[in-house]
Amino acid sequence: MQQQKRQPELVEGNLPVFVFPTELIFYADDQSTHKQVLTLYNPYEFALKFKVLCTTPNKYVVVDAAGAVKPQCCVDIVIRHRDVRACHYGVIDKFRLQVSEQSQRKALGRKEVIATLLPSAKEQQQKEEEEKRIKEHMAESVFFEQTLCQPENRTASSGPSLLTVFLGIVCIGALMLPTLGEVESLVPLYLHLSVNQKLVAAYVLGLITMVILRT
Repeated sequence: MQQQKRQPELVEGNLPVFVFPTELIFYADDQSTHKQVLTLYNPYEFALKFKVLCTTPNKYVVVDAAGAVKPQCCVDIVIRHRDVRACHYGVIDKFRLQVSEQSQRKALGRKEVIATLLPSAKEQQQKEEEEKRIKEHMAESVFFEQTLCQPENRTASSGPSLLTVFLGIVCIGALMLPTLGEVESLVPLYLHLSVNQKLVAAYVLGLITMVILRT
């Protein structure tokens, strides 16, 4: 007599849940973002039923908040933001997707997805670019500080290294070059530096001066 193949028992809450994306961002000035789609994947050999919960259900409309996913299939869950107001900008809400077997009530797994309403997509992009530039400048400053302030094996009577002197000359030359926007200049346009580039050169020159004074 052939024995019936039994499916191994699943532990409650330990089943991985595959959802994309894991973060929803709504922009107040872009109505096309007021409707977002979550995709729930079922890579398993058995069917799953799901349920979508939310910490602030009055702010969202979830189409098909409960349903089933066939084995090795996926389902799209549409989420609409229906309370786009300035008082909700930056507030982080959470959605929780719970999955279970169709014949069971206990939740085998759960996944949280955060949702945020922002005022403008352009403002957010400009903010991210500005933060990126600040981080790059900070990284450059730390690099120069580590390079110039690194202890060297030299006697007390020795002067500054050739590298330090060379960097100092380069910075002085950079500060003497014309700034972008100056029309009356005999220097080629590609040698014109921006204000930010000159600020970096002045900062590095200050560090070099400190190193020379210490030697």
